[in-house]
Amino acid sequence: MLAGDYGPATKRAMEILVALGKIYAAEGLVPVASVQVAGVSYGNLGQAGLEFIQEWAEQGARVRVPTTLNPAGMDLEAWEQLGVPEEYAQCQLKIIDAYRVMGIVPSCSCTPYLVGNRPDLGQHIAWSESSAVSYANSVLGARTNREGGPSALAAAITGRTAKYGLHLEKNRQARHLVQVNCALESVADFGALGYIVGREVEDAIPYFRIDSPGKPGPEELKALGAAMAASGAVALYHIEGITPEANAHTVLADDAVPVIVEGLDEGYEALDGTAQEIDLVWIGCPHASLRELAQVAALLGGRPTRAKLWITTARAVLGEARIRGLVETIERSGGQVVADACLIGAPVQEMGLSTVATNSAKAAFYLHGHHHLEVRFGPLHRCVEAAVKGRWPG
Repeated sequence: MLAGDYGPATKRAMEILVALGKIYAAEGLVPVASVQVAGVSYGNLGQAGLEFIQEWAEQGARVRVPTTLNPAGMDLEAWEQLGVPEEYAQCQLKIIDAYRVMGIVPSCSCTPYLVGNRPDLGQHIAWSESSAVSYANSVLGARTNREGGPSALAAAITGRTAKYGLHLEKNRQARHLVQVNCALESVADFGALGYIVGREVEDAIPYFRIDSPGKPGPEELKALGAAMAASGAVALYHIEGITPEANAHTVLADDAVPVIVEGLDEGYEALDGTAQEIDLVWIGCPHASLRELAQVAALLGGRPTRAKLWITTARAVLGEARIRGLVETIERSGGQVVADACLIGAPVQEMGLSTVATNSAKAAFYLHGHHHLEVRFGPLHRCVEAAVKGRWPG
C-alpha cells in the first residue's frame, strides 16, 4: 500500500498512518474491525474540507472495513423544514455524496453502537467522535484511540491503524480513583458528574466507585463519557461493578490520585445559565436511544409545545421509533425527531436560535462555548416542561 501498488488514494492513506505511527512510536499496525469517520458537518469542514474529501474520492479511495459517519450539520432529508439555509445544505449533501462514493454507509450518528456497529470486547477499531470513543472503550471494552478525521478515513481505506495508545493493554490503566458520594438520579446528573471529573483528570483515565442506589444504564453511561470527553479529553473510564475492565487489581494504578465528589453543584453551576425564555429544547446529544424517545413521548403526554423541541437520533432509530408510534406522538405535540444531525455542527445563528435547553452536559458545554448561546441545563422532565411552556420551569 505504501509503495503505491493499490493506487494513489491508498498510498496517501498509508502515508498518514505511517506518519502517525512514527510520531507516537507505534509498535506497528493493527487490523480494525470497523471505523467511524469524523469530519462530516459542513459547518466544521468548510469549503476546504469538502474539496479535500472530494479529491480523495476522485483518486479512488474506497473503504475496506465497515465504516459509518459522525453526525452531519442537518437532517439529510428534512433540512428545509428545520430552517437550514439551502447553500449550506447543498454543500453538506456534497460531503455525504463523496463519502458514499468511497463506500461509506451514510449513517450519520455519534452512537454507531445503537445501529449495528457494536464492537466486541477487546476488538480493535478506529473511531473518531469523542463520546463514541468513550463508550466503545469503556462500556464495550473495545480498543480505539480518538482518531482525527483524516486518520480515521485512512484507517477505513487501509483496514488498519497504528498500534499505540489505548490499543495497548498497558495504557488502559486508571490513574485517578473517583469516589462519588452523592446521589445520581438522571442523565443530567451523570453529565454534571462527567463535567466535574473531566475538568479534574483532563486526559487521564478515571476509575469510579459510585455510592448511589441503582446501576447506570446505557443512557447514563453515554452521558457520563460524553461530558468527560468535552470538559477534559477522557477516552476511557472504568466503573467498579459496571464496565467490563473495571477490576481494581488489574486496571487501577497503585499510586492512583484520589478524587472525591460530594455533590454536583459545581457541574450544574457551570453548565446552567439564567435564560428564562427558551427558543429550542434539544434532546439527543449523544444521539437519543429508543428509550429516551419513549421517555420524551410519555413526558409530553399529548400537550402542545410552545418552544421548538428537537430530539436528534440515528436514522435507523428514527425508523424504529416511527414503527412504535413514538414519532407520531412527539410530532402531535409539535416536537420533531431529527435524524443524521448534531446541533453543535449546525448553522445555529442562521437558524435564528439564541436560547437552548438540554439535559446533555456535552451539548450545554459546546453550545455555550462554541456558539455563544444562552443554555439551560437540567434533567429531562424539566427540559420537556420548558418545551411545553416556552420558559425554563421554576
